[in-house]
Amino acid sequence: MAQSSIHTSSAKPRRRRLQRLVLCALLSVPTAVLAYADLLPDSLDVLGIDLRESPDLPHVARQIAIGAPLKIVAFGSSSTEGIGASTPANSYPARLQVDLRKKLRGMDVAVINRGIGGEHVDDMLARLDRDVIAAEPQLVIWQTGSNDPLRGVSIEHFREATVAAIRRIREAGIDVVLMEPQWCPKLDSTPGSSRFLQAVRAIGDELDVPVIRRADLMHGWVREGKLTTKQLFASDGLHMADGGYALLAQAAAESILNDAGSVQTAEAVAE
Repeated sequence: MAQSSIHTSSAKPRRRRLQRLVLCALLSVPTAVLAYADLLPDSLDVLGIDLRESPDLPHVARQIAIGAPLKIVAFGSSSTEGIGASTPANSYPARLQVDLRKKLRGMDVAVINRGIGGEHVDDMLARLDRDVIAAEPQLVIWQTGSNDPLRGVSIEHFREATVAAIRRIREAGIDVVLMEPQWCPKLDSTPGSSRFLQAVRAIGDELDVPVIRRADLMHGWVREGKLTTKQLFASDGLHMADGGYALLAQAAAESILNDAGSVQTAEAVAE
């Protein structure tokens, strides 16, 4: 997934409101009508809207378009729970909530932390209905693939179970973003661990699910001097520390807004 900077829109406030109204209207059109979308013009030049492109996160886009509350479930294992952070407020889900509220001009955004350390794909699927679907969010960010190679889960089973769960989430009317395993020496030294990272990316491509490429991001932060390797990791050498979680939250917020195709606001200028 491209981690591009977010730029301020040059549109006037009236044009921005019209864009939101049109997006909201299109997202409310019955499926039977949208089946004939190829009969519509390719764009509405007056509004600057390309009808050929739909957002990757349509339910998130709808909430942003109408200014309605946005609920996100952060689903995963220890990286989601926040192991390695100095306090729960420094976990990536907590920081993501703050970042999105800022970028969306104080819109009501709630990020619910449903991370439990040590879980692999079957552990998470056992609580999918209770912890994710029952919460009725518009978006699930699913961090997965880190513990599976450590727990001996086969890549075939991981892939099959993950694809089935994504389909269940989508059938419930919830958008999905995947987050791949982290980069760290312990995972790098685990046989087959890279196959799970590649599997997450491949599933994203196959199902058109956005993927937060955490391993690439982490390498980039060190390469660009944003954090040293020592600053990036907690003392266990496996989980991220506060600085890493803060950067992960920023990248996740930027990706969500890009994939929702949202009209950018003044707070969304590249930081």
